[in-house]
Amino acid sequence: MVDHEEQPILKRRRKLRLGRVLFTLFFISILLFAIYAVIQFSIGKNITKGFTYDVGEFEGDLLHPNYPTMENFLLLGIDNDGSGRSRTDTMMIVSWDKSDGSIRTLSLMRDIYAEIPGYKSYKLNTAFYLDGIQLAKDTITSMFGIPIHHYAIIDFENFESMIDIAFPNGVEMNVQKEMSQNIGVTLMPGVQQLNGQELLGYARFRMDQEGDFGRVQRQQEVIASLKNESTKLSTIIRSPKILGALSNFVETDLPEKEIIQKAIPLLLAKQMDVETMTIPVEGSYRYNDYAHAGSVIEIDLEQNRAAIDAFLLNHQ
Repeated sequence: MVDHEEQPILKRRRKLRLGRVLFTLFFISILLFAIYAVIQFSIGKNITKGFTYDVGEFEGDLLHPNYPTMENFLLLGIDNDGSGRSRTDTMMIVSWDKSDGSIRTLSLMRDIYAEIPGYKSYKLNTAFYLDGIQLAKDTITSMFGIPIHHYAIIDFENFESMIDIAFPNGVEMNVQKEMSQNIGVTLMPGVQQLNGQELLGYARFRMDQEGDFGRVQRQQEVIASLKNESTKLSTIIRSPKILGALSNFVETDLPEKEIIQKAIPLLLAKQMDVETMTIPVEGSYRYNDYAHAGSVIEIDLEQNRAAIDAFLLNHQ
């Protein structure tokens, strides 16, 4: 016969044992996931080739004391032809407000007529060609007053491979018209899953009446679709492998550890919307031609700077 005074002690012992078992299972699960993540990160890193383009030294801006939670990333897409120098085909500022997790993307037209420090005025995309990432950053900052804290560069061949690794079933896009000229693929109208080559072709197409403005809009659509795809469970499970591939595919000033720290909360932020803007804004530009620069877009700088401030800073 068990003494009634012993029963509470036995119950407490059972609870303690159950607690130890649950803690042990939790610890083992975390350990197994960590091992899985390390292995997958290594696999992603090993199956990709390194980014070998020399982009030069980079010194980013300090965080603004009035906006300490806002980090701006300069994203450049380049077409590396093997000559050692490339112009930037895609130029975006991605502004991440860490206080609420919001993201805003600012697309800069590559044909904007820009004052390039130390050089003649040329198209904005020429700055990178002349002297690498620092000159591209300094040109954008001095012209538009945008602080830039970090950069990331990917060439288009690596972009194709990155999409195929991250989204093996493709990325859903609604192709509005037939596209084929100068993009290496033929796309027909309709909602479809695009692989890496097709998605790049969609983002680069400009042989219609919309020209570069239409291309920038499609690039923004691609960013939004990639954000939606990245929040799916299947993508999150593959995220260590994706991050491993990114570490080779993308040239950035961020170390691998910091890339992971910044990427994980973005992947998990399922409800996050991405706001977009294109510079120049409507009614603030005209076309012109120069012998040394060709056809350019001349902009009302004050009007566009005011629009950028309203878009990036007035949200704070």
